[in-house]
Amino acid sequence: MRQRLVVIGNGMAGARTVEEILARGGDFAITMFGDEPYGNYNRIMLSNLLAGVEEESGIFLNDLSWYADNDITLHAGVRVERIDRAAKVVHASDGTVTPYDTLIVATGSSSWTPPIKNISNPKRGYHQGVFAFRTLDDTRGMIRYARDHERAVVIGGGLLGLEAARGLQNHVSRVTLLHAMGHLMNVQLDERAGTMLKDSVESRLGIKVILNAMTTEVLGKDRVTGVKLADGTVIEADVVVVAAGIRPNTRVAADSGLTVERGIVVDDHMRAEGEDDIYVVGECAQHRGELYGLVAPLWEQAKVLADQVTGRDRDAAYHGSKLHTKLKVAGIDVASMGLKEPESDDDEVIVYSEPKKGLYKQVIIRDNVLVGATLVGDNSKAAGLIQAFDQGRALPDVRAELLFDLGGPAAEVTPAEMPDDTQVCNCNGVSKGAICGVVEGGCKTVSGVMEKTRAGKGCGTCKPLVQRIVEWAAGGEAEEDPAASWYVPGVPMPKPELMRAIRQYGLKSVSAVFDKLVPNGQHDAKSKMGLASLLKMMWADQYIDERDARFINDRVHANIQRDGTFSVVPQMKGGVTTPAQLRKIAEVAEKYGVPMVKLTGGQRIDLLGIPKEQLPAIWADLDMPSGYAYAKSFRTVKTCVGSDYCRFGVGDSTALGIALEERYQGLEGPGKMKLAVTGCPRNCAEAYVKDLGVVAIDGGKWEIYVGGAAGAHIRKGDLLATVDSADEVIRLTGRFLQYYRENANWLERTYSFVPRIGVDRIREIVVDDSDGIAARLDDAVEQAVRSYRDPWKERAVPATPGQFRTSLPLTVLPQVPVR
Repeated sequence: MRQRLVVIGNGMAGARTVEEILARGGDFAITMFGDEPYGNYNRIMLSNLLAGVEEESGIFLNDLSWYADNDITLHAGVRVERIDRAAKVVHASDGTVTPYDTLIVATGSSSWTPPIKNISNPKRGYHQGVFAFRTLDDTRGMIRYARDHERAVVIGGGLLGLEAARGLQNHVSRVTLLHAMGHLMNVQLDERAGTMLKDSVESRLGIKVILNAMTTEVLGKDRVTGVKLADGTVIEADVVVVAAGIRPNTRVAADSGLTVERGIVVDDHMRAEGEDDIYVVGECAQHRGELYGLVAPLWEQAKVLADQVTGRDRDAAYHGSKLHTKLKVAGIDVASMGLKEPESDDDEVIVYSEPKKGLYKQVIIRDNVLVGATLVGDNSKAAGLIQAFDQGRALPDVRAELLFDLGGPAAEVTPAEMPDDTQVCNCNGVSKGAICGVVEGGCKTVSGVMEKTRAGKGCGTCKPLVQRIVEWAAGGEAEEDPAASWYVPGVPMPKPELMRAIRQYGLKSVSAVFDKLVPNGQHDAKSKMGLASLLKMMWADQYIDERDARFINDRVHANIQRDGTFSVVPQMKGGVTTPAQLRKIAEVAEKYGVPMVKLTGGQRIDLLGIPKEQLPAIWADLDMPSGYAYAKSFRTVKTCVGSDYCRFGVGDSTALGIALEERYQGLEGPGKMKLAVTGCPRNCAEAYVKDLGVVAIDGGKWEIYVGGAAGAHIRKGDLLATVDSADEVIRLTGRFLQYYRENANWLERTYSFVPRIGVDRIREIVVDDSDGIAARLDDAVEQAVRSYRDPWKERAVPATPGQFRTSLPLTVLPQVPVR
């Protein structure tokens, strides 16, 4: 019988430990509990998500399929409340009792909230407009709320606070950073380095920094309006982000009788003090009196723990970590290791400071060994300093050589000169040896090595070094990754070649594509959605539908929510409705006890919390078309009131918006397509930041903008054309959407597609017909329009017997209170 391994915590440390155990061939029946209802993601990347430079999908280290593939039982969104050490079971918040032979506690840390008046309510949590910055849900909430506001205050001038401030600049126009100490990043930097960093943050980024700022009160009755400082200063704000530090999550350990001081006390084998079968790893672990919040020490702990649990190396021991970090803080190079200030008169200190350029460099040497270094504004020498610090390497007699390349070009350490244990990726703890091992195993593409090792998947600053090591290990040049140009990962063809083959062989179903075009006819689940979308675009009503090629949203024509229920959004063309429609929606909501009725940003009404088996009945009672709020397709056309009622309107935006939505409703695409029409340049319908936006101008003319975005990415659309009539708008809209459908990559939104192709080139093709394909594009989109069918009509005859079969109950997740 397999040993039962239970892991409390599904964060970076817990999941990494399980990976290390699996890599050692550990044969356990593994059960994991995680507070959040997701797989395992990289918290370091939340700042990139907030800044809009990373998609949510890009921050996940292990999605839910990884757990299934490795036979791991994951209780996502379920918290362990108590450990019964005598009975060797854990009691969870959902009432389950899970036995263990070996237990790993990896509960991590939580954001620390300073004692500030009105910052939170015991019943409701944070005051409206106040956010922590620790989890994916924190980041999502911050992004949603900040979109509609202009002024943000960040409390905390450490690494996390600086990243939050930088990210918020993507969403609000004014950011103020408050730090209670006398200089920024006071844990890692000395006063001079912190002052230099402050000057760079203010001058280069435009973020106002206030030091020695003790926040005493959050202002605003119903929502945040500002904060008050101890000296009486009031700073106006709509959004407040708390990034004042973290505290280990030790409650379940303490309540269960484990030894807890600042963290859960462990020995050198990562065992909880006095326990034979309970181990602890990550930010919650206290080892030799120290707590570690950086990633590299957690990875070292995970390796030792895995060696112990699997019996791979019973002598493996963790002796603590020498802390160093090299990263970009709010876009500014910063590196820190060891001491930040000398501790004795015998310590040798070399300092270089150039305030006007934002440069600061300091090294501290003791007995000819590097014991500390700080760099701000230039990390070019950081790699060599880290190696000298980690390994106690001999230092040059001319100490300035540690900070500068003297008398010649940069003497950068080459991959050949690096020891195998040199840590290349600090975020994910990847060494040069690990990278070379993957290359020697046959993977010689940079992207492939990054995927297998996760090197470069954190803050990204090590990517150039990863590439150099891969090239060196591959014998001089890395192989080009052919999969980078494939439309979907399971079919080895770029999109144009794939479309030609589909037409040549008349392939009208997803399975037909796999059978004909993939070696050995192997079906790839991750490719099915993209292929289904492509085939529907190419064949319209001749497409052969296979339900297993659809995502759950497309199978049941509704948007799945985190608790397994669905949302229903009926169509409201142009955002216009009638009393009769509103009455129907209200009656349906009351009849079926819909938990939440919500106005959407697309000028529609969303019914949330609907079980799958109720969908057909609700559609029938509504008797309204689908609003396509769930698919990679034409979604909605947002409008202002236009010229009929608005005294500023110069064009009938409402009528044009309705006409566009009636014509192109449900049109399949490689990504979502959101449109807007506004009746004047005051832009009340936000047309400048839509996939396609139309703006009425004087003289009865209309401007058409393409490639805009106002979600995680913010981009003003490019002007495609100015036309004289609504008919021309409708025609060019269809032509542009068809060109996008045929040429964009799978999941590539127009805000990426338009810059990639170039608006001038798109204008030549779509408006000027330079390639002579305008008529064909018009015919293709006309065929797609004619094949439209309201998917909610499937309520009468389900496409499959189980299409609307109940899928509940799923694990009950914590409910967010309505404010």
